[in-house]
Parts: sequence; C-alpha cells; structure tokens
Amino acid sequence: MDNSALSTPSPKWTEIEHLPEWDEEFYHVYTAKKHGKWLMLKTLRPELKGQEKYEKMIEKEFEVRYNLAHPHIIMINDFEEVPGLGMCIITDDVYGDSLAKLIREGKVTDDHISKIQHQLLDALDYIQEKHLEHHPLSTSSIIFTENIGNLKLIDVGFDQNTHITPKDVSEDIKNYGEVLMAALDAAGSNNMRLRRVAEKCMNPDPAKRYQDVNALRLALADRKTNNIYLAIIAFLVAMIALLLWLNSPYRPEPLHAQPATESEAAVTTPLTNP
Repeated sequence: MDNSALSTPSPKWTEIEHLPEWDEEFYHVYTAKKHGKWLMLKTLRPELKGQEKYEKMIEKEFEVRYNLAHPHIIMINDFEEVPGLGMCIITDDVYGDSLAKLIREGKVTDDHISKIQHQLLDALDYIQEKHLEHHPLSTSSIIFTENIGNLKLIDVGFDQNTHITPKDVSEDIKNYGEVLMAALDAAGSNNMRLRRVAEKCMNPDPAKRYQDVNALRLALADRKTNNIYLAIIAFLVAMIALLLWLNSPYRPEPLHAQPATESEAAVTTPLTNP
C-alpha cells in the first residue's frame, strides 16, 4: 500500500508505519498508535482486498485467535477498520527482533537457544492442544522481546480443527528441528545433544522423528538436572518409607532384657566378706 495514504491519520490512529520485514504471505504488518498506545496491525495485502475468499480468511483468523491465551503467543485485541488500511487484526505491540534478524546479524546467544528449547516448545504444545491449523514454524515468526527477551510467536493459527493428525504433529516437529538447528548454527554452538535432537526432528522419514511433543520435550531436557531431581525424589521416597515403617502397628517390638533368674543372680553377684 502507498504510504501516502497514511499521511493524514485520524486522531484515533497515529504514526502508522509499514514493517516490511514482518509481512506474511497474505498480509502486510504495520505498527501504529491508538489513542497514544503502540499496537500492531495486520491487514490483507492490497491485491487481495475485496476478494471474498481472503476477506473471510482474515475474519476467520481473528475468530480463531481471539480467545487464545498463552504467554509465548502474541495476543489479539480487536478487529476493526483503520483509516488507509481497511480491516485489521489488532495485536499488542512486540518490541524486539525476529529470530531471522538475529541470525542475519550474528546475534543469537545461548539464552535464545534456551528459550527455543522451552518457550517455543510450550507454545507449540498449546497450538497442538487447541488443534490449530497454522503456517509452518519459521525463524521469521519467532520474536524475542526487547525488554526481557521472552519468545513470542506472531503467526499461530488461521483455522481450528476438531482434531490434529499424526502428519500435522510430525510436520510441526520437523519445523521445530529446523528452527533449532538454524539457531545452533548461528550461535556456533557445539551442543551435540541438541544437534542430535534437531537432526532427529528433521529426519526425512517421519517414522524416525519424535512422535509427539512430550517425547521431544524429554529429549530436550537437561539430563544432569533430571538426575538431580531423581536423586531428590528417591531420597524423599526413602524418608517417607522410613517414617511409615517406624509408625507402623505391624513393626515388631524391640527386644527388651529379661530379668535375671535367682540362679543367674547368684552367679553374677560378687561375694562380699562377712
């Protein structure tokens, strides 16, 4: 869209700016202020506006995503007409950089990789739990916020199904592996455990990939940390078992010394002089 159309914004909407790097297959993405508050806007590309198929698509995406609530998925606030843009999906503004940009600029760190391990996997688990039909995970749809560096997914669903198929799960896991490997390569990481996990996710044979998110989560878990947790749990179980045994009515009574007989007393009592 010609930015000249945005040169006279309404008092309600100001500072509307196109963000080409964030554009999606069917949408242009903008940042703007609504009553002074920064938000993000997603609207159909100009060549798609007015076509019933795509107009219904953006409405459907709003309906699907409006009730989602997850800390690592960008939330939708509204669906309304914005002067110069038309109907837009309105979301919270996300201050930060995409993983794609961080990779290009050589700024991927171990902290980013850790968040891909945990936060991205949590978001993927939620998407599958809600049976969301979505675009493939990619480095451009993952944002790390500027202030605290949390991970946010910005393109998470355009339809909702009654169930999710094993093929859908396998494709999600494959795409997750591609994202993880891209981040590891960009960071120059020698973490062979994570590389093996990413390689298994990307195996050309779906039968040889992780079969669900839980299996992938277990593979990603830090085994050293797991061993510590297991040791703590084993210790607590042993202490509980000991307490139960000590308080059990079936525990045998301790053996007490029997009183000595008269003959034993005579033998053991020292003789005294008269």
